[in-house]
Amino acid sequence: MKKVTNNTNNSKDKSLRPALNPEARENQLIALAIDRAEEQLRNGTASSQLIVHYLKLAATKEKTKLENELLKAKINSLEASDKSGELYENAIKAFATYSGNAINIRDDDSDL
Repeated sequence: MKKVTNNTNNSKDKSLRPALNPEARENQLIALAIDRAEEQLRNGTASSQLIVHYLKLAATKEKTKLENELLKAKINSLEASDKSGELYENAIKAFATYSGNAINIRDDDSDL
């Protein structure tokens, strides 16, 4: 009995339709290269350069994720400090009113 082999690479190549522009062609080639790299990684035949490339890619993504979280924390901190400054100003006004020494603090929104 003849053993039937399923060659998925040939069937993929035949099913690709021609690219309409150079950018689409480049995207096709990138997709094929990534597919081939994945195949080599799964089979254990990937070169050390290929492995290092994907390790660096993962590290870059993780670094970007951490930088985004840091930026969000900084934004939250700035917003909180703005709110606390406003609370301090309101507290000073309230204490001045309670002590009978009301001071006129001009608001930025008031008309001159």
